[in-house]
Amino acid sequence: MWQTGKGTCAEYVCAGENNFLPKPANLTLEQAAAVPTSALTALRGLRDAGKVQPGQKVLINGASGGVGTFAVQIAKVFGAEVTGVCSTRNVDMVRSIGADHVIDYIQEDFTQSGQRYDLILDQVANHSLSGCRRVLTPQGTHIPNSGNSGTGYVVKALVVSLFVRQQGRPYIAIPNNEDLVVLKELIEAGKVTPVIDRTYPLHETPEAFRYLDKGHARGKVVIILEHNNKT
Repeated sequence: MWQTGKGTCAEYVCAGENNFLPKPANLTLEQAAAVPTSALTALRGLRDAGKVQPGQKVLINGASGGVGTFAVQIAKVFGAEVTGVCSTRNVDMVRSIGADHVIDYIQEDFTQSGQRYDLILDQVANHSLSGCRRVLTPQGTHIPNSGNSGTGYVVKALVVSLFVRQQGRPYIAIPNNEDLVVLKELIEAGKVTPVIDRTYPLHETPEAFRYLDKGHARGKVVIILEHNNKT
């Protein structure tokens, strides 16, 4: 697996050897390519920003996406009771990767449910900050993922976090080998598995990004090299 803060879609890449780790033995190259950025983001959000503890109730808003599918599984590894929020077509998939409860956002607004959570890891930012905090326990935290929330939402969350204890700050998951080793061990133990929506050959990279921009990918989208079937 390759950890780096910068990336591109290319047939060849050159990087220092300290940027690489062996892929998990039980994954294909295609599956391994789906791990680093999204799984690291989920791990950091839950473990470092969210400080999840066994028995806590965790809600993943955007549970069927690239980060969300990893977050559901990693939260279960930490012993949390996990609720995933997704669309109707993804309910069964989110349940299959370990969610204890699944909310279909087309049918139900989780901010109006009356349920209380110790942590909301928010990949979508489609509810107000105050609405999310309303369904937290007194010691709970709402953490927006800075990658998908939009600049205005992120700035507002950052400012509010200075005054409101339940409002967590957006975070940035900077890649490092130590956390990739943690993920490798979880994957090889069968506790975390990448969810891949579809693959595209390298020459169809623009189409892959157009698909991602629609915001409905189930798990990860992977670019593969056609001539040697490598990712």
